[in-house]
Amino acid sequence: MKYYHDSYKYYVYIMASGKNGTLYTGVTNDIARRAFEHKTHLNPDSFTARYNVNKLVYMEVFESPEYAIMREKQIKSWTRKKKIDLIKSVNPNWVDMFDYLNC
Repeated sequence: MKYYHDSYKYYVYIMASGKNGTLYTGVTNDIARRAFEHKTHLNPDSFTARYNVNKLVYMEVFESPEYAIMREKQIKSWTRKKKIDLIKSVNPNWVDMFDYLNC
């Protein structure tokens, strides 16, 4: 059994270009840094830069990287409609959650 330090968090997140726009699902151990990289198009050749996917519209927190990766793969396998329904269930107005991160 693996033990994880309490301060370690792993995030599954969805970025969008806008309401009902292009979606990107990812996993990270630093949501503020990763969302900032998407917002500022740190890698100009990336999918998120090409499609201007720069709004953090959904995230879940995990204490285990294995569970976070499993959840990311699960969400990535879903239909677009199911992903949109997930976003709407917690963020019906597609507010950019980046503005509410404590960073």
